[in-house]
Amino acid sequence: MAAITAQGAVTLEREPGCLQFDVCIDTADPNRVLLYEVYEDQAAFDAHGKTPHFATWKTVADECVEHLELTVASIVSSGTTQG
Repeated sequence: MAAITAQGAVTLEREPGCLQFDVCIDTADPNRVLLYEVYEDQAAFDAHGKTPHFATWKTVADECVEHLELTVASIVSSGTTQG
């Protein structure tokens, strides 16, 4: 968890094309983690995979991630609440 939360923070800090990077844990299974990432466009997402901090995360992920599934989607509607 430390590695992926660090990855998210560095991604947001260093990649202007990354608009959001959330690390979520499944409430029914704390070993299941969802990364919700939003990028400006496909080019920004592609550039993300070529960064040194992604390579660092990939090394850790290779040791601890059992299953990886990538879903690419387009945002149709977006909203936030402020509280």
